[in-house]
Amino acid sequence: MSRRTPRLFAATLAVAALALGACAEKTTETPTASGSPSAAAFPVTVGSLTLEQRPEKIVSLSASATEMLFAIGAGPQVAAVDDQSNFPADAPKTDLSGYQPNAEAIAAKDPDLVVLSDDRNKIVDQLTTLRIPVYLTPAAQTLDDSYRQITELGTLTGNATAATDVVQRMKDDIAKIVAEVPQRVQAPTYFHELGPELYTATSKTFIGSIYALAGLENIADPADADGKSGGYPQLSQEVIVKANPDFVFLSDVKCCQQNAATVKARSGWSDIDAVKNDQIVELDDDIASRWGPRVVDLLRVIVDASAKASE
Repeated sequence: MSRRTPRLFAATLAVAALALGACAEKTTETPTASGSPSAAAFPVTVGSLTLEQRPEKIVSLSASATEMLFAIGAGPQVAAVDDQSNFPADAPKTDLSGYQPNAEAIAAKDPDLVVLSDDRNKIVDQLTTLRIPVYLTPAAQTLDDSYRQITELGTLTGNATAATDVVQRMKDDIAKIVAEVPQRVQAPTYFHELGPELYTATSKTFIGSIYALAGLENIADPADADGKSGGYPQLSQEVIVKANPDFVFLSDVKCCQQNAATVKARSGWSDIDAVKNDQIVELDDDIASRWGPRVVDLLRVIVDASAKASE
């Protein structure tokens, strides 16, 4: 994802983009769910959208939605994805943009369903005028939002059973990971970095809710007590140093070449516990900014990192 403003990240994670080099942790491949589509299930309706037939040429302009579609077994129905959809590797990536969607370019793919994360440039009205069905998958605020989108995509693509299986597997995996979270007298604190400009995300955001499941306390919450930054405040170095987080999690490794070494070299950061104790965790930017099935991998990395520090 291009970097780096809290608004952009909110639009892509919520980020959007949460905003957004190889990953320091090994993540699992998103499994392809079982379950064969059934044309007999149509027509189907989700919200105000009704599809008379099973879509066979889907265009996804949302990296998270692309991951969801392939996870539920709708990959063969996906004809084109946007320039940010890099997972799975065999997704039919194009130069289509989800940030600056172009109705003519999208229509040229002759889609029978377009999946978007938000309505930039009034693209929904433009595509509706062209009689192209559109399904919006706004940046998730909670895991329930993610589960709902996966379920609805399953309905719209004829993969309802597989989608239900994916959601249940996510819930089961997350429950198992949360059960492993150590019981502590005091929750460890953390700083989640969206970019070297020190934008971050509070507990009110989707990514913040994942850290909460891991039993960690967010140092950024006081900075957005009034909610004016929409959950994505920019902290000063002084605030971070004073808060002295136990962990620093970096989601700007690929985009901005940040890593444990660059953090340790920052002026004034040598006294932070996370730096002194080598508790700087390099995340995969993409996984940390999306709300699809790989959120399970993100939670696993966070819990494993914090658990090792407790040993």
